[in-house]
Amino acid sequence: MEFVFETIYNQKALTAMAKGIRKTARKKRSKRSHIFGCIVIALALLLALLDMKDGIAFTANRIVTLLAALVIFIVLLFEDQINGYVARKRMLPGTEKSKVTFTEDGFYSETEIGKSEWNYDKILLLAETNDYFVFVFSQSHAQVYDKNNLSGGTAQAFRQFICERTGKAMTTIK
Repeated sequence: MEFVFETIYNQKALTAMAKGIRKTARKKRSKRSHIFGCIVIALALLLALLDMKDGIAFTANRIVTLLAALVIFIVLLFEDQINGYVARKRMLPGTEKSKVTFTEDGFYSETEIGKSEWNYDKILLLAETNDYFVFVFSQSHAQVYDKNNLSGGTAQAFRQFICERTGKAMTTIK
């Protein structure tokens, strides 16, 4: 059996990849970061409110404190998009499009700059979003495969195939 994916590593794909890593390999660390970020935001708002002895006037300290809280809130809210953007900026030219063929023995990736051969035992975790399969290799490395550009079978057949080949369960990410 052979499955072939053609994936374009655009902002949507890289956001799904970042979310896949965050929700699997970085799950504990991400949760701690979110809790810490929320505590810092709450403290910043509390400090801004407690410093109201001179009324609602916006002093320099209050403005800086509220801006810091706003920046942390935005980063927490859009962290996957930000990580996807950074990943896109770090990509090597010629790796924006890939064609990956999955066979019984392994999988083969082809981009404009070269070909790579992978063994299934290198996959740390499997994840799935509505549009992509995400293979996590480490806390900072992953690959995504576009379900809409799959040939050789259905997404369900591929899910079953890859879970059997790797011996790992697929994590569904919303």
